[in-house]
Parts: sequence; structure tokens; C-alpha cells
Amino acid sequence: MVKKLLLITSVLLLTFSLQSNGRVSQSELVKTVNEARGFNRNDIIEYAKKYLGIRYRYASRDPKKGFDCSGFVSFVFKNFNINLPRSSSGYGSLKSTLKPEDFKVGDVLVFYGFKNRANIGHVGIICEANGMKSKFIHSSSGKHRGVTISELGSSMYTRRFYSCVDVTNHK
Repeated sequence: MVKKLLLITSVLLLTFSLQSNGRVSQSELVKTVNEARGFNRNDIIEYAKKYLGIRYRYASRDPKKGFDCSGFVSFVFKNFNINLPRSSSGYGSLKSTLKPEDFKVGDVLVFYGFKNRANIGHVGIICEANGMKSKFIHSSSGKHRGVTISELGSSMYTRRFYSCVDVTNHK
């Protein structure tokens, strides 16, 4: 209740500011809404890192049983009241794709599948933003078999890269 009240108050103040000076950027609006929600992008990563080492489990988003990639991402963002697709294929239709120089901590990386480059098959959360050399946290079905941190710049992920999306303003 208090968080919703803070969110409404912040949006009203921002709207008033818009009317008085005539302009505000989308990033300022997103930042204000996220602050009203009570988190910043680093909070997302701190929370996600609590689950490093949790085993991989297909079609699961339960930390006691394990995570698949999209289960992990949706579980993490659900903690911040951000509802995301439960299936990695659902990320292909999300808008607001970013250029590598605009990648930020907390953005979601979207990849083609390992065997099938025609379909989306993997997702992860940027934990260190550095363009195409960013590091990301994800639940891997590969050799790590669980929640781990990988580098986008590795050949495994560079060749499968589909897009990067800012989901912090997704409802």
C-alpha cells in the first residue's frame, strides 16, 4: 500500500514537473517510477546473485527445485513487481531493444537457442554492463548446470545473441 502511494505521488510530481517545464526524458520517468517502486538496477543483481549455484531444472522457477533460464529471470524480476514472460520465446516480442553501447545492469539479454537459430531459446540478466563484453547472470543448461555468470563476449553467446531489452518499466 505504501509503495503504491509513493508510486502515485512520484508520478503526479513528475507530471506536474512536465507541465511546468515542458519536458522530461523517458529514462527520467523510468528512474522515478523504479525509485518509487523501491529499487534500483543494482538491487536486481544483488537479489539474483543470492541464487548463484542453484541447479538447472527445466520448466522451473522454484529455487528449492531449480531454475530454467526464463524461470530464473521471471523469478528475479517478480520480486520487484515486474512481470515478464515465463518462456524464453516470449522475450522475442518485447520492445525497447537496445544498442550495445546502451546496455545497462538489469537489462535482459535474449539469445537464439543452442541448436536452433530460428527460435529464441535463452535469456539472462546483465550484471556488468560493457556492451558486447557485458557479463550476465542466468540459469544455464550447459556445463555449469545452474545459475552462473557468463560473458556475452564468449563465442558461445556472441553467435547466439538476439537482442537486449530494458524490462524495468514492463508491467
